[in-house]
Amino acid sequence: MLAEIRSKAEAGKRLDRAEGLWLLTETPILELGALAQDARFRAHPEKQVSFVIDSNPNYTNVCVTDCQFCAFYRKPGDAQAWTLTVEEVLQKVESAAKQGATTVLLQGGHNPSLPLDYYLSLVSETRRRFPQVTPHFFTASEIMTMAEVSSLSMPDVLARLKAAGQTTLPGGGAEVLSERVRKRIEPKKGGPRAWLDVHREAHRQGFKSTATMMYGHVETPEDILDHFDAIRELQEEYAGFTAFVPWSFKPGNTLLEKWIKTYKGPNAYLRMLAASRLYLDNFPHVQASWFSEGKRAGQIALHWGADDFGGTLFEENVHAAADYVNKTTVDEIVTLIRDAGFTPVQRTTEYEVLKVY
Repeated sequence: MLAEIRSKAEAGKRLDRAEGLWLLTETPILELGALAQDARFRAHPEKQVSFVIDSNPNYTNVCVTDCQFCAFYRKPGDAQAWTLTVEEVLQKVESAAKQGATTVLLQGGHNPSLPLDYYLSLVSETRRRFPQVTPHFFTASEIMTMAEVSSLSMPDVLARLKAAGQTTLPGGGAEVLSERVRKRIEPKKGGPRAWLDVHREAHRQGFKSTATMMYGHVETPEDILDHFDAIRELQEEYAGFTAFVPWSFKPGNTLLEKWIKTYKGPNAYLRMLAASRLYLDNFPHVQASWFSEGKRAGQIALHWGADDFGGTLFEENVHAAADYVNKTTVDEIVTLIRDAGFTPVQRTTEYEVLKVY
């Protein structure tokens, strides 16, 4: 099957589900990496790797969704629950901007006490005070929470965010787009359709977004293919996804830790990246993560199909709540990319080149 997949990939033909399953389960890892890297250079012939200078703060840890994989959230009324004011969030945006950030990825829990004006103010004030910063705010499930609290439709909420100045959405909250998996680890969040519908509507309105995957918990290879198929099909409609961004589940301090005590290692990560590069043929970028998988694994991933190195993440709290902490600087990212054999390129949220190092 390896020869057949290579032939189809080189000819620009789409891989089918059986071939995707073989990539995820049977393809020798070195041969898989070579296939993916060939596909990467067909899409991006230049030997460059992009990254974004960004930060990932949170505005609240209050959440009513009780996801079993999350160590960050606290229920309303909990002694450790907190919600920042608009001004407190903007102070975090200002801190990121002073460090050179061009993107702030802002997310939070599903807090039913926050009105829509709170979110709109975060967007409009970020645009007004820090025009150099893209407000890459709010995942699909947060958008649905806004719609529920405000008694507006989800398309209306997106339209109001767009009018306030928002142009992109992060892809968090996808986890694995399988009915079986989502019922098991996040039953209150809705099935795959909930996430897909928000991104479809966002793309229809002109937003760009990413597609993510958090794997390494209760999913099977078939569930991963459900995820791949769902986002590949959605990408055919509006081409609104800029990148695919997978990372492994971190079990520390979560409800799932009782059953899953370790996280997937580098080999599983490299297989996921390489398979996605080959299967998601209509995605322009595949992102490697120095943050979630470690800096050395991130460098190796650049030889397994990834063409982007993610962001600097000056602030990050969700993984930290699961006792997983990783830090870097712009200089270190530049060095890591160079040492991996590539030219570092600073980009915007929408993958426009800002600087070639």
